[in-house]
Amino acid sequence: MHELSLCDDLLSQVVAIALQHQAQSVESITINIGALSGIEPSLVDTAFSLLKAGTVAELAELIIHNAPVIVSCPHCNTQSEVAANRLFCPECQSTDTTLISGDEMILASVALCIE
Repeated sequence: MHELSLCDDLLSQVVAIALQHQAQSVESITINIGALSGIEPSLVDTAFSLLKAGTVAELAELIIHNAPVIVSCPHCNTQSEVAANRLFCPECQSTDTTLISGDEMILASVALCIE
């Protein structure tokens, strides 16, 4: 379950951000997970719930958004949102596309409680 190590890294980043801003606690953490990332959102949620105990993020809500799969086509110069199993250009049908997003897990935002 690599989600556990990913959440450990995520939590380390969040704790560092909270310390940097002298936050009393973390209210929420928003992450974006792409369909092609190989990361299972429900396992991230479970792992985060286990790891956050005893940290500044103990009461934080984890908000997970699905990042769209976007490809760029050099033939017709378009960027398009596509299904995870259809990485061809919907405009010209070219299979010569470049993945722009959809394979990532990104820390999008951290809401801190500073008193």
